[in-house]
Amino acid sequence: MKQTVVVGMSGGVDSSLSAALLKEEGYHVIGLFMKNWEETDANGICTSNRDYEDVIKTCTQLQIPYYSVNFVEEYRDRVFASFLADLKAGMTPNPDILCNKEIKFDVFLEKAILLGADFLATGHYCRLNEKHQLLKGADPDKDQSYFLHAVKQNALQKVLFPVGHLPKKEVRALAHKYNLPTAEKKDSTGICFIGKRDFKPFVSQYISYKAGPFQTLQGQIVGQHDGAAYYTIGQRKGLGLGGEGDAWYVIQKDIVKNIVFVERGANHPALFSSQLSASKFTWISSPPPQFPYRCHAKIRYRQQEQPCILYPIENGLSTVLFDQPQRAITPGQSVVFYDGDLCLGGAIIVG
Repeated sequence: MKQTVVVGMSGGVDSSLSAALLKEEGYHVIGLFMKNWEETDANGICTSNRDYEDVIKTCTQLQIPYYSVNFVEEYRDRVFASFLADLKAGMTPNPDILCNKEIKFDVFLEKAILLGADFLATGHYCRLNEKHQLLKGADPDKDQSYFLHAVKQNALQKVLFPVGHLPKKEVRALAHKYNLPTAEKKDSTGICFIGKRDFKPFVSQYISYKAGPFQTLQGQIVGQHDGAAYYTIGQRKGLGLGGEGDAWYVIQKDIVKNIVFVERGANHPALFSSQLSASKFTWISSPPPQFPYRCHAKIRYRQQEQPCILYPIENGLSTVLFDQPQRAITPGQSVVFYDGDLCLGGAIIVG
């Protein structure tokens, strides 16, 4: 008897090819589209509706059944509310990580099982070993394990990553081979509920910010910002600060006093630190066997893992000490730990 796989289809090429590959392998494949956000863009078009149209075209081409499920309420309660709370606290949150933990590999997985699925498949560039531990995707430029570090091992036992062993170039080529309508569709980027809109106008609909000073570490006021929470550590664009000399960069923020500290130069010493503090640790299978623990970690998605030491977690906090200073360590972002290709888990940077 054929095993059933529900493919979480986003309307993109990766999930489309995942469905095609699984059908060719002999699985009974069902396409399932997840709607998390209800809002139109500047042209009055709901982008999720457009993506669902691509899902329908792909499933029709592959001759597989498809459904749509609405998790807008769950997303607002379990992801978006947390995103806003973190912004108010002056952090720079990553809602995609929380969405994977709370929605895609939780309520969406539950829905797939209710549809009779033996597995849920997604188009993430990740792999799993025989112990259902998370491995980096084979394509180093597309590896998405950073975004899945908070997903538990018991959920991964029910998950397949059909394109995780492929380079993106081959994914495109195979999509053409299967004549998929999404073969040339551009990859989505940015936060899903913001899309291509400007960040400030969108967030200002939900949070009221007040202007305050851009200030150097020596106390010199060099301009006015629109609200401290709009800015992130290491930011250069959108500051509205000019003058002769190197570009200005955000160094740190004081959310209570509503001050954004800035200095000139991409390599200003204040942008670098050899250590960070982290909390809210999540381990995919189990914590490290002992502390201090030497491994590798990265503090943002597009970064090569860096050698570091993870110190004991006390009262929910731990220090991560890097061999080399790291640039723009940002509270609210995730630090994710690796042992070779194995993704161990991660935590939220608090300072």
